[in-house]
Amino acid sequence: MTGVERVSHYNSGLFFHPEGKGFGFTPLINGISKPFVMDLDGRNKVDVSGNGGGFAYGYSASPDGKYISYHENYQIYVSNANGSNKKHIQTGNPFDFVPKWSPDGKWLLFVSGEHYNCHPHIVRADGTGLKKLADRGGYRGVIEFLDVFDFHGGSSDLPVWRIDGTLVYFTAKVDKNVELFQTTLDGNATQLTKSSPGSQHYHPQPSPDGKWLVYGSMREGVRNIFVMNLSDRTEKRITDLKTGSGAMWPYWQPLGLNPK
Repeated sequence: MTGVERVSHYNSGLFFHPEGKGFGFTPLINGISKPFVMDLDGRNKVDVSGNGGGFAYGYSASPDGKYISYHENYQIYVSNANGSNKKHIQTGNPFDFVPKWSPDGKWLLFVSGEHYNCHPHIVRADGTGLKKLADRGGYRGVIEFLDVFDFHGGSSDLPVWRIDGTLVYFTAKVDKNVELFQTTLDGNATQLTKSSPGSQHYHPQPSPDGKWLVYGSMREGVRNIFVMNLSDRTEKRITDLKTGSGAMWPYWQPLGLNPK
């Protein structure tokens, strides 16, 4: 698809626009990453960044497909799906990163603050209602891969919405650990894990029915995948990797798919 009417030899961040109306993606053009749309067959590639757009990624569409959001030069922007009516969401912070639409499309969730000292925030799509949900307690928000030789240099560890939009899951530093938390949109945070010293949790993903949480956890120096039953917070390890290997980036199968 990126080879049809090619605009760049480096393309990333591919996602479906709602209702199958083509794709969004971010090609690198003259060293600058731009939000683009294209048809399902790869044709009609259009830059939707507006005039004078800077380096952009963290690009996604609202659930109804009417709006897009991304961060550009580490500032949050929202526009119509075609790039018109571009609005800068003012936070007062120099670093805003990867806005994610709430399931109802009313809010954006992102981290904001300074680079490596940023925390979960929400804001309405019109720029009102800005709120800091929680503090990550000194957690840099980056998973280092120095313990697994063949992984790349790092991965951002970002907050995520519960499927109904009532809660946000995130990770934060507690003493020497990185633990899992949930918070309401009022900022009422609850710690979900209390692990042995040196443990680090990352990449939480809630299940489509809202009953489970899957995530990575490094314990005793090894990265494995765990699942938590949110009703009683019991955990189950679902991978059994040994020192020198690591498990990352778990995702749930969508509801309605029943492979044989």
